[in-house]
Amino acid sequence: MNHTLARNPRALLCTAVTLLLLATACSSGSSDDDTDGPDTPRPTATPSPSHSPSASGTPASPSPGNPVPSPSPSGSAPAKLWQPKPGTAWQWQLNGRVQDGPDVPVYDIDGFENTAADVAKLHGEGRKAICYINAGAWENFRPDKGDFPAAVQGENNGWEGERWLDIRQIDVLRPLMERRFDMCKEKGFDAVEPDLMDGYLNKTGFPLKAADQLAYNRMLSGIAHARGLAVGLKNDLQQIPELVPAFDFAVNEQCAQYDECALLTPFVKADKAVFHVEYELPTKDFCAKSDKLGLSSMRKNLKLDVWRQPC
Repeated sequence: MNHTLARNPRALLCTAVTLLLLATACSSGSSDDDTDGPDTPRPTATPSPSHSPSASGTPASPSPGNPVPSPSPSGSAPAKLWQPKPGTAWQWQLNGRVQDGPDVPVYDIDGFENTAADVAKLHGEGRKAICYINAGAWENFRPDKGDFPAAVQGENNGWEGERWLDIRQIDVLRPLMERRFDMCKEKGFDAVEPDLMDGYLNKTGFPLKAADQLAYNRMLSGIAHARGLAVGLKNDLQQIPELVPAFDFAVNEQCAQYDECALLTPFVKADKAVFHVEYELPTKDFCAKSDKLGLSSMRKNLKLDVWRQPC
């Protein structure tokens, strides 16, 4: 027997009313979402810096509200790069792992010697961290020394275990520098200081020209910016007018001793810091002029340990 047909009419009416009310409630709930447009999945977490795209990897897919910037072919800087202002105080320590030092907002330290934990500690203290790497010379004490072919190694640069690089061989050097910049990024650094960016002015064993240096330095800038890292121009005073747009700050050694500090003013005029050190001059001989020019100056030992004497 069909029990549905034998039900009381009042019971059937109550069941129909109940079903109608449930259908109305469900329809009302979905219409609220529709007024704001199609449903969009929301990210569950903000991507960590270590997941940022690199030139050698596949860029991560952007999530709603958290787009991942793609490196431009020209190597131009993405938005929101750190750019230190003129007069910013700093510490420069390349002798071993970073040690407790002065209470200043910027620390420039060795990228190989220091760990992600060291960088995190600096960030926890409210500081920015610059990753020092050698971009102009091969070093026999680095873990990647075997990756540099003998053909790109030139004359000794005056430091034990180092040889100038043939920066004309960009196809060879670019992937090696990319891996070093990747290391800086993975450790959490905010910026990179590539050293020895003026090989064309030295006896390298290669016939380097100014145009070779410009191309190489711009390549380094592009590698850094593609990884969301700021980058500093180390010395290379003669090419500052051409390179200011590609760099976020400058690092200089001994411009006061050689009466060259005025050549750094294009960076200051562009509202970019000039981190400057002297090794031999007492502070009384250069601080007044440095302050007038807007440089971030101090005296350091040549071995670049913790000691500093700021202006």
